[in-house]
Amino acid sequence: MAQVSDVLSSGDITKFANLQVIARQVVEGFCSGLHRSPHKGFSVEFKEHRQYVAGDDIRNIDWKLFGKTDRLYIREFEEETNVRVTILLDSSGSMGYTGSRSNGQSKHDYAVHTAACLAYLMLQQQDSVGLVTFDTAVRKHIPPRARPKHLQAIISELKQQKPGNETELGGVFQQM
Repeated sequence: MAQVSDVLSSGDITKFANLQVIARQVVEGFCSGLHRSPHKGFSVEFKEHRQYVAGDDIRNIDWKLFGKTDRLYIREFEEETNVRVTILLDSSGSMGYTGSRSNGQSKHDYAVHTAACLAYLMLQQQDSVGLVTFDTAVRKHIPPRARPKHLQAIISELKQQKPGNETELGGVFQQM
């Protein structure tokens, strides 16, 4: 079975210590996490004030603001959530190309390393990550999970992949 160290060096992991992958758009998830959610909640990250409406919980009234304005306002906070990521790895024959300045590494080798790095980062921030390898069709699908041991399954599959066949993105996307 392939080890994490087969793809990620301790130097790679050290470089990622302070790195985060954050969604640019608002995302919807089930668990608390790093990414902005469309849901408004009462968590740690303050978002805005809004006027009090009958029926609002009085525990959320900003009493300091009431003292300044004589109007009741509710403090709203932005809820943060997790993300489910699926990494798609092209394992077609063209990925076997090794350029003259690539130190003997193919496009596929670089893609495997990049996929492993991304999976590691996502799992470090408690996001779910999965893997799909493909050429003319989906070769392997590992569903997204957020468990640290899930990285081992992804690395093992990445190491088993060898470039071959043609590329057929349209069919692969329809399968997904």
